[in-house]
Amino acid sequence: MSISPLSQQRWTAREICLVAVMSAVVFLATFVPKIPIPLGYAHLGDAAIFLIVFLAGRRQGVWAGCIGSAFADLLGGFPLWIGPTILIKFIMALSFAIFVEKVSEENVLKSSRIFIALVLATLIMTAGYTIFGAILYDSLEAGLSSAPGLLIESAVNILAFYIAFALLKDRVAINR
Repeated sequence: MSISPLSQQRWTAREICLVAVMSAVVFLATFVPKIPIPLGYAHLGDAAIFLIVFLAGRRQGVWAGCIGSAFADLLGGFPLWIGPTILIKFIMALSFAIFVEKVSEENVLKSSRIFIALVLATLIMTAGYTIFGAILYDSLEAGLSSAPGLLIESAVNILAFYIAFALLKDRVAINR
């Protein structure tokens, strides 16, 4: 089994359209609800990424997460963060996808595996932005100053994932 979201050679028109639409969803969830934190802002984009990865599958979810988040940085006035964001969201979404591939949709709200995957993925995101903040601003203190806000954002995104999944589970076809 390949863990790469690039494992298939060809994209269908349906997959390309799905990634485009889901990228827009990630962008809106990231760009619209901006809550200022040190070195950036908190948002609900990660919950959207987790939902897309779980509902649409690894390949589409990882790419939609990277593209939507990068556009939010570009249009939000944080172009310096586009590269780090693509790398961080790629690793975050891929780690979540690998962890939850064997979880059935009936057990999501009760699954400890889903919860662990969400916590792990958001810790990866927090660590990534903290490290890149320290590098980009040449200050460990600057990087660490964003960690509390990112941890709060993580908790909010985990809660938002569960709420959104509970609302969508009977209305959306799972295509994993």
